[in-house]
Amino acid sequence: MLASNDLMENPIWMLVPWAVFAVGLGIKAWRFTAVLRRQLATRPATTEQVRQSLERIWQRGQQAR
Repeated sequence: MLASNDLMENPIWMLVPWAVFAVGLGIKAWRFTAVLRRQLATRPATTEQVRQSLERIWQRGQQAR
């Protein structure tokens, strides 16, 4: 078994908590962007569909006034 003194002699062990943090942050970011990617995948693809979508949004904005 390693003594605590052995761990302090090798400073690379100080990077382990940062690596765990980075992996956790990466997983969170991946999950968040997965939601965005899923929403973007359901968006209209053709120019005509985009135009119709924008017109519906504009009409809702006009009705709200």
